[in-house]
Amino acid sequence: MKQIPLIVLLLIVAGGLLALVLSRTAGQSETQVENAAEDVITLKGAVQFGEEHAFTRTIRKFEELVREYYGKPVKLELYMNSELGLEKDYFAYMSQGISVDYGIVSPAHMSTFSEAAPLMDMPFLFRSVTHWKHVLESDALDPIADQVADKADVHLIGYAGGGVRNLIVNKPVRNIKELKGLSMRVMGAPIQTQIFQAIGAAPSVIAYSEVYNAIQTGVIEAAENEAAGLQQMKFYEVGPEISQTQHAITVRPLCFSGKTLRRLPSDLQAAIRKAGREAGAFGREVESTEDASILNNLAKEGRLRIHAFTERDAILKLVEPVKTAYAREIKAEKVLARINALE
Repeated sequence: MKQIPLIVLLLIVAGGLLALVLSRTAGQSETQVENAAEDVITLKGAVQFGEEHAFTRTIRKFEELVREYYGKPVKLELYMNSELGLEKDYFAYMSQGISVDYGIVSPAHMSTFSEAAPLMDMPFLFRSVTHWKHVLESDALDPIADQVADKADVHLIGYAGGGVRNLIVNKPVRNIKELKGLSMRVMGAPIQTQIFQAIGAAPSVIAYSEVYNAIQTGVIEAAENEAAGLQQMKFYEVGPEISQTQHAITVRPLCFSGKTLRRLPSDLQAAIRKAGREAGAFGREVESTEDASILNNLAKEGRLRIHAFTERDAILKLVEPVKTAYAREIKAEKVLARINALE
């Protein structure tokens, strides 16, 4: 057998060593990439609607601003179309620090944790859109936000909303006489029931996901909602008569889990708070400007009919004692007084 020249042996050994080094280096690089991916913080959001809804666009704006202000990799995952449940579920998850880190939640769903929270959603709270804007740009709601953070461990980092809520009915309702005895769905907070009872309706609490079928099958005659919700859920198919009671201008807090927030780096916390304030203002502008447009377009398409409610001033007088008593009951008299004092 021929002997392999020494130079060839040296080349073979050198090649083997080089291959081993390259293999180890590649393995280390892959591990570093995996570790870097694991280090990226992931936050989960939830919304009941699809991409076109004002709430979803508000949350997308929030996500965009968080990335911008944080300036480091962060993963924000938004689950839409009620994939993780309904708003009441999101709030409970945020309170527990599981499943959902951020989302938009109606104040009515906070009532289990904060007795004052439903005041933000109280019908006939605001005199006009201008009054509503001034309240949300002021410190008037700070005491409620502090109570929610303390009792539920959920932070209200911004205020979206701006939809004008009207009655969605299967028959025309234009005055107090036609409103009397109207069976309708309201949200779960007691003040919702009290207010509509005071103006002569017959309210009951029904899950949001069941409203369409409840009107269709005659369980109720009406619901109440802003234009975006009416369009998204196609309530006009079963309740095509829109009574312009204009009983509320929505306040929809952008919420973030306190348990999650405390686990995050301080610079990300600051980015989240700043982004929340700005995204809330963005959401208010989006929804308040689109609300009337949605209703008018649906009316032009023949999907619904809009009826002016002719006795709104009379209704305001009927509900004033209820509003005052409710604010006293939930120890929010100073908050209501501060809201009333704003122009």
